Amino acid sequence: MSTDHEELIAEVRPAAFAIAYRMLGSVAEAEDVVQESLLRLHRSLEQGEQIASPRAYVATVATRLAIDQLRSARARRERYVGEWLPEPLVTDGDDDPARHAEMADSLSLALLVVLESLSPEQRAVLLLRDVFDYGYDEIGRIVGKNEPAVRQLATRARRHVDERRPRFETSREQRDELARRFLAAAREGDLGSLETLLAEDVELHGDGGGKVPALARPLRGRSRVARTLLAWMRQGARIAGASVRTAEVNGQPGALLLDGEQKLIGVWAFEIAGGQIRTISSIVNPDKLQHLGPVADVQALLARRERG
Repeated sequence: MSTDHEELIAEVRPAAFAIAYRMLGSVAEAEDVVQESLLRLHRSLEQGEQIASPRAYVATVATRLAIDQLRSARARRERYVGEWLPEPLVTDGDDDPARHAEMADSLSLALLVVLESLSPEQRAVLLLRDVFDYGYDEIGRIVGKNEPAVRQLATRARRHVDERRPRFETSREQRDELARRFLAAAREGDLGSLETLLAEDVELHGDGGGKVPALARPLRGRSRVARTLLAWMRQGARIAGASVRTAEVNGQPGALLLDGEQKLIGVWAFEIAGGQIRTISSIVNPDKLQHLGPVADVQALLARRERG
């Protein structure tokens, strides 16, 4: 591969990942789509094809591949053990692939969960239009539909999402401070303080994928969620050296749960609005954490704790 082609492919890769990840909610699946998209671009360039806009070329290929991937992923997710949540990105560092995702509210886990309820075509149209600012004519060429059909898909998708879309009207500084206070109350076992930081109808979601213990279904209500979180913290405290570290997860406040060797046990992501935490997503399925670094063997930690 020529140096020029290498530089070009490196330049368009972030845009391809940004689309693929938002389409699929999976880092591993998004990376597969990106690799295939870039391979096709490389082949076309090597064959001397004149590509007016490599970025548009890759966006087209990535979107089409993601639509196909999402159709097959739907069947797998219906058979998933427990609740399926997107794979988290830790977005407060410069590590790949987090830096590629062009941070915005459109990256939040809460929104990605809402997008799961759209058809693959609706999801593609909404993202390309409202997140990546493509024209309706361009989107039509990408998804293979005429412009009126694309506009109709966008309108229906937008209406559906707006009814469920999380609102982040609280400033970033306020969100970060609230998350800090929340984690401090959780560490200290302060039930009263914890409850004041949670919305009355707060929801707690858990994804263990059948690999490690997690909630079988979402938990709702301030008191139930607060007590469950404190029970989790007490269990974690019995793991030698375990800690909870604040982090930015998918562009929103969150936390990393670590064992004594600083291996990852899980990730928490918070949806904050109106000065309260409205949703907590807990991802502990080790398969969904591999891209973030070394992952703890939770079953071994639990067994060791029981023996202790």
